[in-house]
Amino acid sequence: MPVVNIQWLKGRNRAVKEKLAAEIEKLMVNEAGCQPGDTYIFFNETERENFAESGKLYE
Repeated sequence: MPVVNIQWLKGRNRAVKEKLAAEIEKLMVNEAGCQPGDTYIFFNETERENFAESGKLYE
């Protein structure tokens, strides 16, 4: 059972996540030999105010 974690800034809609999840599932089946339905995908969304790059918080 593969688990894929996506960590990104909050703001993408459900349609984007659904499309990405379907493509990841397809890749795991076709390229990694996983069985359909065995891939778990977590979208971890962070508020911009809780993310910093190069020592500076995003606004």
